[in-house]
Amino acid sequence: MPNTPDDQHAGDPNYLVGIDLAGRRVIVVGGGSVAQRRLPLLIAAGADVHVISRAVTPAVEGMAAAGQITVDQRDYADGDLDGAWYAIACTDEPETNAAIVGEATARRIFCVRADIARLGTAVTPATARYDGMTLGVLAGGRHRRSAAVRTAVLEALQSGVVTGDSDPVAPGVALVGGGPGDPDLITVRGRRLLARADLVVADRLAPPELLAELGPDVEVVDAAKIPYGRAMAQEAINATLVEGAKAGKFVVRLKGGDPYVFGRGYEELEACVAAGVPVTVVPGVTSAISVPALAGIPVTHRGVTHEFVVVSGHVAPDHPDSLVDWPALARLRGTIVLLMAVERIEQFAAALISGGRPAGTPVTVVQEGSLRTERVLRAELATVAERVRAEGIRPPAIVVIGPTAGFTAGAARPEPSTSGAR
Repeated sequence: MPNTPDDQHAGDPNYLVGIDLAGRRVIVVGGGSVAQRRLPLLIAAGADVHVISRAVTPAVEGMAAAGQITVDQRDYADGDLDGAWYAIACTDEPETNAAIVGEATARRIFCVRADIARLGTAVTPATARYDGMTLGVLAGGRHRRSAAVRTAVLEALQSGVVTGDSDPVAPGVALVGGGPGDPDLITVRGRRLLARADLVVADRLAPPELLAELGPDVEVVDAAKIPYGRAMAQEAINATLVEGAKAGKFVVRLKGGDPYVFGRGYEELEACVAAGVPVTVVPGVTSAISVPALAGIPVTHRGVTHEFVVVSGHVAPDHPDSLVDWPALARLRGTIVLLMAVERIEQFAAALISGGRPAGTPVTVVQEGSLRTERVLRAELATVAERVRAEGIRPPAIVVIGPTAGFTAGAARPEPSTSGAR
C-alpha cells in the first residue's frame, strides 16, 4: 500500500511492486530466525530458494528435509548470487551483509539487507494474504508501524468492516458456527460471511454481539421464536433457510459452537441440498473443548487420559430415545464432556457411578463459558448434583468429568506416564 499524499513526509521512497518468483532462483544468506521468518513466503511464492549459512535453525533444517529449499552450510563467497533473481542478506555479520549487497548491486539483482534496510536495494513490506489478495505496507523503515497497519487492514477485511469483494454474494446458505459465546471466537471465515449476509437465522446460543455488528438492511430471524411449536421448529427453520435463498438472498444460519456438534446442522444441509440450494459449512469452535480449555481444563493430557467423549444430555439415561451406552461410558478412564446436562445431572452422575465410575472422580461445571458471566464449579461425581442445585447453576453449562477436570494451573501433579501419547 503506497503512502497517501499526507504521508509523503514519512520519507519512504520505495516503489511497491509484486515480483513473480515462481521457479526463479532466490539466494538467502543466513539461516537464523530472520531467514526462518522470510522463507515461508518465498516457498509459498514458488521460488527456487537456496540458503547459504554456516548454521541453520531446526525449522530451516526441516524445510530443507521436506524438499522446500536447499541448504549449503558454509560461509558466503563472492559469486554465490550467480543466476539469482532476488537475494536476502540476513546474517549477523554487517560486513558480510554489505558484501552480499555489493555483489547483488554489481549483478543488478535486487537485495534485501535485513540488519540495515536502507542500505539494501529492496525492502520487505509487512505482508498478509487474504482471499486471493496480497497486502503490503511500507512505512519508511518503521517496521512496527507497517506491521500494525497491515494487521489492522487484515482484521478489517476479516471482520467485514472493509470489504475486499465488490461483487454481491450469490444466493445460498452458509451454516456458520459462532463458537462458545465470546464474539472474538468465531472463525475468520464465519465473520466474513456473516458480514455479507442478507438474512441471518440465529440460534439462542449464537453470540448476540455479532448480530449487533450487522447493517440495518440485514434481516435477522430469531430461530428460537419461529412459530409452529417445539416439534415443528426444525422444519420451520429449514423452510426459512430455503425460502430465503430461493428469494435471491444470501442466508447465514448462525449457530452456537459448531454446526455439527449437536447443532442439527446436517439436517439443515440435507434440507438445502434437497431443495437445490447451494450450501456452505463453516466449522465453529465447539464449546465441548473450548469452554473447558478457557476454564483451565484440558480434555486430554499426556499420561493421564487417552480419550475424551462428548455426550448429549438432552435425554435421561433411561429414556427410550437415548442412544448412549452408559455402562460402557462409565468404564472409560478418560474425560467425559456432557452438553445440555445440567437439568438431569443427578441421573447422569448416578448412571456413571452405577456403571463403575468412582464416586470421587473430579467434576467441573462451567456455566456461560467464555463470557464475562462465566461461573466455574468444582465437585466430585458423588456431590456434583447437590452442588449444582445449591449454587443455582443453570444452562448453558458444560460438565467435565474425569482426571483432568481436577486440574488446577500451577498445582503439582504426578509425572505423565512414558507410554502416554505425544
